[in-house]
Amino acid sequence: MKNGRKSFKSLLYLFILVVLVIAGCSSKESANKESEDTKKGAMESYSVGDTFKATEEFELPILYMDQPTYPYKEDWLLWEKIKEMTNVTLKPTIVPMSDYTQKRSLLISSGDAPLVIPKTYPGEESAFVSSGAILPISDYIDKMPHFKDKVEKWQLEDELEGLKQNDGKYYLLPGLHENVWPDYTLIVRTDIFEKHNIAIPATWEELYEAMKQLKELYPDVTPFSDRFEFNSTLNIAATGFGTKAGWGFGNGLTYDKDADKFVYTATTNEYKDMLTYFNKLVEEGLLDKESFTQEDDQATQKFVTGKSFIINGNSQTVILHRTDMDKTLGKDNYKIAKITVPGGPAGQLMSGSRLENGVMISSKAKESENFEAILQFIDWLYYSDEGQEFAKWGVEGTTYTKTDGVRKLVEDVNYNGLNPAGSKDLRVDYGFSGGVFAYGGTTDLLRSMMSEEEVKFQEDMAKTKTTIPAEPPLPFTIEDREQVTLLSTPLKDYTDQNTLKFIFGERDLSEFDAFIKELEGQGLQKYLDLANDTYKKYKESK
Repeated sequence: MKNGRKSFKSLLYLFILVVLVIAGCSSKESANKESEDTKKGAMESYSVGDTFKATEEFELPILYMDQPTYPYKEDWLLWEKIKEMTNVTLKPTIVPMSDYTQKRSLLISSGDAPLVIPKTYPGEESAFVSSGAILPISDYIDKMPHFKDKVEKWQLEDELEGLKQNDGKYYLLPGLHENVWPDYTLIVRTDIFEKHNIAIPATWEELYEAMKQLKELYPDVTPFSDRFEFNSTLNIAATGFGTKAGWGFGNGLTYDKDADKFVYTATTNEYKDMLTYFNKLVEEGLLDKESFTQEDDQATQKFVTGKSFIINGNSQTVILHRTDMDKTLGKDNYKIAKITVPGGPAGQLMSGSRLENGVMISSKAKESENFEAILQFIDWLYYSDEGQEFAKWGVEGTTYTKTDGVRKLVEDVNYNGLNPAGSKDLRVDYGFSGGVFAYGGTTDLLRSMMSEEEVKFQEDMAKTKTTIPAEPPLPFTIEDREQVTLLSTPLKDYTDQNTLKFIFGERDLSEFDAFIKELEGQGLQKYLDLANDTYKKYKESK
């Protein structure tokens, strides 16, 4: 009987082993088949430096933000050349720029989003993670050699760390820059400064002194009248004051390195010092109170007609201002320029990220037979040197020439004032250098489309400024993220309201401590506890 039981057990073990082997083989076959099912059109060998060309043609749906400055055209050379070079026909879903964020959310929520979703800024993808609607792209970076190469070469790992969600993955392919590059700063009437021997200010305090002189000389002029509802100026000024504000206020949290914790930005002494400075400008009639409420066109008109001498802007707006001022003041009757961002009490500092707006990929892409080809295509177009040059400059011999590494627009093509005699526009007539495809890349590529004046501004900023380090990430859980939104939104709204009141003088700065107490009454401590608990867990997981 014992021998019979042993024989039965042996047969049973043998049977189980056979079943497991068959199951394993079946599982491998299934996995291999699943892998093969997603490789249609993909290049078998694809690495850094390779030009992507699908082995079989396919169509790729993509969300396209339509810019009114260069509205979408079906017959752009851009689309034609992408198909010719890559065997990929892009099928754009056109969404106006004004509705892009809302429409993108609706399409993703309804399950109708195209497979490729560009023009997404870091942080905007978080809202779509919990639904599983977008791909955890960090799982597939090994299939994107150009992206991976630039991250390693430019040591962008720390920046990418800030994109990771609570599950340790990131869901956005950001645009990658080799270096931080600032754009927004103050544009000033340099001819007025030169006429009265007023030095171009290097600090905010020097700016104050310069404006006082201007006010004495031109009592009917308010020296500084701003646009962007003052958000850009607050953003660039805050860095020099050691804080955050305006466009850069974000979630309202600032990392305090000495205390190794996050604090609420608007409760700090640095924030109060910044408010005190701008309140002084308003009180003394140096800063136009309408800067916080007026339309951009109103601020521009004041500047281009000589009713103000200082305005915030970037490399593109300075060109637009010159075009207007040629008409309003006469070509030889003014000079304007971007100045290096003034330094503040915290020093000559520069904030900024090397990560740009980027691409989300719909989770549905994983089910596509062309999945790997899609990843290769995105990798080539957005992250290879060749793809980035193509998206920016267009087609060599047609829109530009290249001699000894120097690119130049052909005689009849203009872009942003680089070749003003050109009757055709690189963006409007050809579709290149648009915001959906052309961002990121080497500093050389970035500066190749800048005027000499703008290159000098970039060089001066790089020479005179210290870039502040990135803050630690706060990878909130899905549940916590909902709480963060519920807590941070009213706190920010109340901060914005009182920021204006303090600057306008409608609320005395002696009440700053009372303002902090009011924030505490709106759940500030709960918000800080949530942030610092998340930070603590993140540190422990490292």
